[in-house]
Amino acid sequence: MNPPRVVLDTNIVISALLFKGAASAMTSLWQAKKFIFLASKAITLEYLTVLAYPKFKLSQEEIRFLWESELLPHIVPVAVKSVASIVKEDPADDQFLACAHWGHADFLVTGDKHLLKLDSYSQTEIILLKKFLSIVKI
Repeated sequence: MNPPRVVLDTNIVISALLFKGAASAMTSLWQAKKFIFLASKAITLEYLTVLAYPKFKLSQEEIRFLWESELLPHIVPVAVKSVASIVKEDPADDQFLACAHWGHADFLVTGDKHLLKLDSYSQTEIILLKKFLSIVKI
């Protein structure tokens, strides 16, 4: 069985990289190729932007390490050809749906209520981290 194709929202990725807890398991899962980590250029840039937020107090060296060692080598890039306007309450969420669509994702893992209320989009199931972790059996 092929590993699932997965888009991770920014909060999941940042939590995985910087905090203890359920999300921290995600880094070892993407490093072990337990799922195919899909991200568009817009999403990867959002990850980088959020890592640089002052509230995280990361040095440029720490950001570079996380970016070059923990993220980029594990991301399969997705070419997004267009972004449909789906999430009226938070249009920035549309980029995650577009990536899931164009990347043929099985799952979009998020805690975002605007995305979760959709339940699915195209062929992608939109799920909480806890459910995803149970699917990949950790």
